[in-house]
Amino acid sequence: MIRHLLLALALLWAGPLAAQTAAPLTLAEILGSSAAQAPQIVEAMARVRQAEGRALSAEGAFDTVFDVDAQSRVLGYYSGTYLEGKATRPLTENGGQIYGGYRVSTGSFPIYEDKAYTDRLGELKIGGLFSLLRDRAIDERRGRIAMAARDIDAIRLEREMIAIGVQARAAAAYQNWVAAGLRLKTYQALLDLAEQRRAGIARQVQLGARPTILLTEADTNIVRRRALVVRSEQELGAAANALSFFYRDDNGERIVPGPERLPAAIPPFQPKKLAGAADRPDLQSLGARLAQSELKLALAENELKPRLDLRGELAYDVGPNGRGGKSRSGEEAIVGLRLTVPLQRRAAKGKIAEAQAEIDGVRTRQQLIREQIAVEVKGITIAVDGAAKTARLAAEEAKLADDLAAAERRRFELGASDFFLLNMREEAATDARVRLLDAQARAALAGVDLAGASADRAALGLPEGPLP
Repeated sequence: MIRHLLLALALLWAGPLAAQTAAPLTLAEILGSSAAQAPQIVEAMARVRQAEGRALSAEGAFDTVFDVDAQSRVLGYYSGTYLEGKATRPLTENGGQIYGGYRVSTGSFPIYEDKAYTDRLGELKIGGLFSLLRDRAIDERRGRIAMAARDIDAIRLEREMIAIGVQARAAAAYQNWVAAGLRLKTYQALLDLAEQRRAGIARQVQLGARPTILLTEADTNIVRRRALVVRSEQELGAAANALSFFYRDDNGERIVPGPERLPAAIPPFQPKKLAGAADRPDLQSLGARLAQSELKLALAENELKPRLDLRGELAYDVGPNGRGGKSRSGEEAIVGLRLTVPLQRRAAKGKIAEAQAEIDGVRTRQQLIREQIAVEVKGITIAVDGAAKTARLAAEEAKLADDLAAAERRRFELGASDFFLLNMREEAATDARVRLLDAQARAALAGVDLAGASADRAALGLPEGPLP
């Protein structure tokens, strides 16, 4: 009795688990799994991280640098010992830099190292270099940072376009799997009907009520219908295998869905909104690439300018006079200008021509992509309308064919019809149901294509707006 009770509890416990396992697989499940685990999306995310690493490396050009220099004469006539520490910080709004430092020295130095002398407690110094023409608005360091930022934008948008494409393929694979599974069920139902009728005919042949040739015809009919089932099983296996590329577990391992998870009907797919060309990430990515080309042009034009730098420095020696004398004591201020004029400037002119040509190319590419998107979306919209109308007509045809098959079945049972005509009616009804499934699948696939072409992120299981 206890064993029976435990068995009953086990069955009760296993029942909900089995029901949960056999729950129909939904498109939302596939899209969620694909967005998180699809290899192409994961690879694109890695490229974004690479771009972010390059951007961080470019920002390193503005790191503060601390430098220490020490030397001492251990042999020879002079006995000078010198120590200097200096911190340099590049300017983020100008091509120059500011610096500050401290130096101190003892002993004697030769005349050609006279500047090494300081007062007893050393010298404090601050100064700066400021670009007045070349490198004032933009320089190589700021240009690299800006280029890296635009590169991140472009790669993120490329990742988003990859994600949209992957999600569209995942949705299409799901619709193909459902259609293949429902076709198999339709042909299996036709085969079951033939096998059941064959058993009844066999009994009638045994009783002498039907000729033996009718049994042979029933067997031929069963073989033909079984061939349809076998072919549909192969198509379902191939569709499930294709779907497993997008359906994965938390570890990224592929999951091949079984036929027990098929839904009862092909789920319709309707885009949630029809976005414009401006919402397409590939077009936005070209905008980021255009910004990079414009930065290259700005850097090249910067190289054409003469360099005019303003220098300023303030020094203050502290403590009693050192061996260098009183000329080191007190405050000292220095201001200077430095002018450098490139004469031929062929390198800069070549870079300008190259950047301008690149800008023209990107703008032409933008126009081409914009027109291609418009044509693609219009064409898919026409296909969506056509597929919807075809599906409605196929539904009407399937209903009429089912009615004819049911009527012919009643006539056969009453002896008013023959076996050949009944088979024709049943197979015609099955073919009509299969055509309906195919039409519904085409309508759903056209909706998927439209969502992908118009970058409908919500319909494809992606968050609205740019991906993080």
